[in-house]
Order: sequence, then structure tokens, then C-alpha cells
Amino acid sequence: MKIALAQLNPTIGDLKNNAKEILKTAQQVATQGVNLLLTPELSLCGYQPRDLLLNAYFITEMEQTLHQLARDLPPNLHVLIGLATPNPNFVVTGGKPLFNSIALLTAGKVQNIFHKRLLPTYDVFDENRYFTSGTEPNCFTIDGIKIGLTVCEDLWNDEDFWGKRSYLINPISELAEQNIDLSINLSASPYSLGKQQVREAMLKHTAIKYDRAVLYVNQVGANDDLIFDGCSLGFDRSGELVCRGTSFDRDLIIVEFDESKQDLKLGKIQPLNDCTDAEVWQALVLGVRDYIHKCSFQKVILGLSGGIDSALVAAIAAEALGADNVLGVLMPSPYSSEHSVTDAIAVAANLGINTRTIPIGDLMQGFDRTLEPLFAGTEFGLAEENIQSRIRGNLLMAISNKFGHLLLSTGNKSEMAVGYCTLYGDMNGGLAVIADVPKMRVFSICKWLNREREIIPHNIITKPPSAELKPGQVDQDSLPPYEVLDAILEAIVCEHQSSQQLIDRGYDAQVVEKITKLVKRAEFKRRQAPPGLKITDRAFGTGWRMPIASK
Repeated sequence: MKIALAQLNPTIGDLKNNAKEILKTAQQVATQGVNLLLTPELSLCGYQPRDLLLNAYFITEMEQTLHQLARDLPPNLHVLIGLATPNPNFVVTGGKPLFNSIALLTAGKVQNIFHKRLLPTYDVFDENRYFTSGTEPNCFTIDGIKIGLTVCEDLWNDEDFWGKRSYLINPISELAEQNIDLSINLSASPYSLGKQQVREAMLKHTAIKYDRAVLYVNQVGANDDLIFDGCSLGFDRSGELVCRGTSFDRDLIIVEFDESKQDLKLGKIQPLNDCTDAEVWQALVLGVRDYIHKCSFQKVILGLSGGIDSALVAAIAAEALGADNVLGVLMPSPYSSEHSVTDAIAVAANLGINTRTIPIGDLMQGFDRTLEPLFAGTEFGLAEENIQSRIRGNLLMAISNKFGHLLLSTGNKSEMAVGYCTLYGDMNGGLAVIADVPKMRVFSICKWLNREREIIPHNIITKPPSAELKPGQVDQDSLPPYEVLDAILEAIVCEHQSSQQLIDRGYDAQVVEKITKLVKRAEFKRRQAPPGLKITDRAFGTGWRMPIASK
């Protein structure tokens, strides 16, 4: 039996075009003798649809689209489609009004509906808000082959692999008791750095433990802050990798199941990128491209300061959208160094993007004159420094409004963590491209970009980082060195370490206390930031749920 894994890139809520993409793929594989087509979790509506699921008309339209798709599909092909379906008994039995479901379509009809059993609520997930858990193992038979079906999280609860259980049941174990011949998993598993290695180890363990071949198909593309990396997989019953899909791109993988051996045959295996900087680069490029296009923009604008953060964001945007679709705006102030301007021009030239220069000195003087009666007798401080950033933010938003370009903000994760950013200034924008990229990773990616030719000018990488909001200012005036800061932030944000634990690890107590306070105080800023692309397990986005008013 031939099975196709369709690594699709659905757009949230675009039922009509998502169905067209599935149909196109089905017609393609039908000509190649495929018996069964697998599509990702919620492939009909895209993942995550969030509160679109609260709209009854959306659920009705999804069901209608499914039945029309069933009628349009090649008649001899079996297709698994992910969608949300009503839970007709929720008023009587409790739970939520929907299931996260998989529909089996064959011969013009919906032959069966299966329900996801484990509903995650950690990190970016909130499936208990919408769905009720399925209660029965999901099995079906095609051409005498008994197939066990799981949906994403259903696969992630093996106590032998994780050393614990997060849920009371293990759907994979229950399927093994049903004497299935093949296990398949339909997923929408968001990307984070290093996650693919965990997936492969988990699937290998599953295949060996239950002596069953396993297939896993994953969504690709980006929806809001989430990036999906694809990398669909197949392992034979001995735990050997038999197929792997492309990373960060659509793919169609066809693999054959040998009925006599009850096992998968070797198929196409795409290589994984062995460079973490290259992997993050691919993720961010995909994230920008999909966010811009799915939000119906064509061009982007950003402030080009001559610093390393804006240089990296410009490079990502140029790769994602093409250099002609990126506008960099230079806005020098009297405090801007000469190299900031020349470095910004140099990176723009290397990337081939367009630039405009708008000096802000006169605007700063105008603000000073306007505020002088109120600020008289006070010392120059943060309020005056931040006016520069807010002038720049206003100018960028004006250009964005005038020409319909989406504004990209350029702050990194280290800055977002400690509030080293200005509300209504450099935080302005529709997408925070590197908001989950720590400063040291920014440097590392830029050095990787320059491996063959200079893209990020050498001076941008080597000069001390500075906001240039007052004469001679550098970041290290108010922050510890970034290698120290990033290590402390990793411990606080990702490892949930207390101040005392960090001090016990050897970090300076005053530095730890300062950074801990800055992280907490900056929460109100992060709540007002544009969405940022998630590349780590702990990002300042939908999975970050910290209170603002707290002690």
C-alpha cells in the first residue's frame, strides 16, 4: 500500500483555498497509485484557529466544505482531513462544544470521524478552551491493513520516553492493544530550536517499543507567532528512519507499506540542517514571509540604525520578500555616530534594499521647545532620550500608513526581557521579527550569514551595541555584558530559576537582583508589543502568561 504524507501550509480560516490545496494534492497522488493520503492536524481550517472556533457559522461552513471536498476527491483514494467537528452531547455530558477531529474521506463520502484524545494546555496551547477529548482508540482498516490513528499530542505521553505521564491515558499504548499493523500521527507541531531531534528520538522509541511502523505528518508554514517546520517522518518497526520531509517548506512524501513484512519500505530522506544558526534563519525567513503574505501585505519598512539588530531584520526581510520589497529608513539624530549612518548604508547596499534618510534633529528641538515649560528645572534623563525613539516610531508609522508597508520592529529577546526598548518608539510595528532571538544568537547568526561573503558589515558585528540616545552611550552602561545577561535571562525565563538559585550558581547577587527586577517591570511593555516569531520553548508571546500587577 502506498501512503502519501502531504506537508501542507494552510491559512487560518481560509476553508475554500485550504480545501483546494488538499484536492490538488489528492489528484496528484492518485495518479501515482497512492491508496492513503495523510494531511496535518486541522488541515482544513489551519492551526491554531483560536476563537474562530467560537463562531457557529465557521463550524457549519467547515462541515459543508468537508462534504464538498469528499465529493470532489478521486473516488479510489482514502484521505484523512483535520478539522473541528461539533460535540452534540456537550450540554448533557459536559465538556466543550467541539472535537479536534480527523475525517476519513473515501468514495465521495465522509466514512468516519475520529477525535483527538489528549488536549494540551501548556505553552502556546489552549485546546481545552474549545475541545472535548475523544474517549475511544482510533482505528480503521484499508485493504486488510489495520491502521491506528493519533493526533499530535496523543503521541507525546509515553512514560518510558519522558520518565513521567502528563495525562492519565496513553493513546499509543491503547492502539497497540488493538493489534494495529501501522501507526500514523497527524500533527501541527510548532517549531522550536532543537525540537526535531526530540521528535525523531520519540518516534524511534515508539516504533521499537510497540514493534510497529509509525508515520508522522506535520504542518509547515507560519501562522501569527507560530512557525511550523514540517519535517514529516517515517520509522520502520525496528526504529530505522525510512523517510523525512523537507524543513520549512511544503513537501509531499510517498512511502510504501509492505503488507507481507508489516513494515515500511525505505523512501526519501531529506537531510536536517546541522547548523543551528542556519535553522533559526530558515525559521525566521519563513515566519516573515508567511506573516506578510497571509496578512495581505507586499512590502515592509523598518528603521535602519546601523546596529546589528536592524541589520539582521533587514537581511531576513530581504530574503523572505525580495530586496525590492524592503525599505530601510535612516533617521540620524545629533547623537548618531558617523559610522551608524555609513554602516546602515553599507548593509542596505549589500542587501540591495531601498533606503530613505530623514534627520530628526529639528524635530527633537521642536519637542524640547514644546516641553520646556513643563520640564524646566529638571535634569536630562530617560524622558528626553525616549523622545528620539518615539519620533522615529511616529515617522515609520506615518510612512507605513501612507504607502501600506508593514512596519517590522527590530528589538531582540534580551532587550524585550529587560525592557531595553521604548513603547511607542522602537517597539512600534506589526511584527517583531527577532523578539525571541537573544542578543548573542543575533551576533552568531550574523557571523554565519557572512560565511561566504560580507552581508552584515564587519563594523556592525564588532562595535559595542548602543541605542545612541545620548553622547557616548553604549548598552553596557546599564546592562551587564550580553553573554552574562543572556545566560541569566535563559535561567530566569526558560528554566524558571529563582534569584537565589542563580546566586548559588555563581552570578553576582546585585546583577541578578537587577535583572530579575527589570524582567518583571518590563511586563507591561511586552503586553503592548507586536507579535513576535517564536523559535524557543519559552517566548514572550501567546505562551507567556505572566501578570503585570503583582508582587
